[in-house]
Amino acid sequence: MQITLARRARLVATALAAGSFLALVSVAALEARTLARVDGVEITDEDVRIALEDVGGDIPPQLEGEQRQAYVVDFLVEMRLLARKAEADKLNDAPDFARRMAYLRDKALMEGLLAKIGREASTDAAVRQVYAEVAKAQGAEQEVRARHILVETEAEARAALKRVRSGEDFAKVADQISKDPGSRGGDLGWFTKERMVPEFAEAAFKLQPNQLSEPVKSQFGWHVIRVEERREKPFPKLEDVRDQVERFVAQKAQNDMLAKLREAAKVERLQGAPK
Repeated sequence: MQITLARRARLVATALAAGSFLALVSVAALEARTLARVDGVEITDEDVRIALEDVGGDIPPQLEGEQRQAYVVDFLVEMRLLARKAEADKLNDAPDFARRMAYLRDKALMEGLLAKIGREASTDAAVRQVYAEVAKAQGAEQEVRARHILVETEAEARAALKRVRSGEDFAKVADQISKDPGSRGGDLGWFTKERMVPEFAEAAFKLQPNQLSEPVKSQFGWHVIRVEERREKPFPKLEDVRDQVERFVAQKAQNDMLAKLREAAKVERLQGAPK
C-alpha cells in the first residue's frame, strides 16, 4: 500500500515544530530490539512505542501490524535526520529554544506522574469498591417497553384509539397511520423516563402492561401509547464498565494529588484568572 512521502513529512514537521522529539528521551528497556540505525544511532522498538503514544492518532488508519511499525520507523528516521540538520543550523541556539525545552520537560514529567498516579490508584480493589458504591447509590431504575401511534391532531389520535379499543391490532394501526418513521409497528423498545419528552414519559410510566393512554400532546404531535412491559433496569455488570470505572478512579486520584499540590504551593497570579 503506497503512502505518500508528503504525508509523513507533514507528520515529521508537526512533531518537530511541537518539540515532540523529546518523547524519544526515555529509559530504554534492557532488551529493546533494534529496528534501524541512522549513521550508527539505533532506533528501537521502545522508540517506536513512545512515538506511537505521541503521534499514533495521525497515522493512516489503514496501516496495521508490520506496515504500521515500518511507517513509524520511517517517521523516526526522518525526524532524526531533520533534528540533526536543525542542530547543524544552530536552531538549538535560538532564543526561545531553552524555554521550549523547559516547557516540554515539564510536560513530559507531568504526564509521567499522572500516568503513575493513575496506575497505582486503579487497583482491582479500588475499582470494585467504586463500582459497588455507585451501584448502591443509583438504586433501581424503572424502564418500560412501549408502542405509540403519532398523528398530527387530537381528532386523529382519538380515532386511532377507538380503532385499537375496538380490537384492531395496535402495531398494524401504527404502521398504517403513525407519522413516526423510526418505530416499526410503533415499537419504541425499552426506555427510561428521562429519555423521553416529559409529556410522553409521564403518560407512559403511569400505565401498566397492555394499558392504553388517552391522547397525549407533545412537541411532536399527538400520541396514543400502549405499554408492553415494565421492569427494573439492570445495573451494568462490572466487566462491562470496568474501563470507565478505572478511568474514574485514576482521574479522581490525579485530581486529588493536584488539589494537594496547589494547596501546599504559593501560586501568585499577576493577571486575573480566566473568566
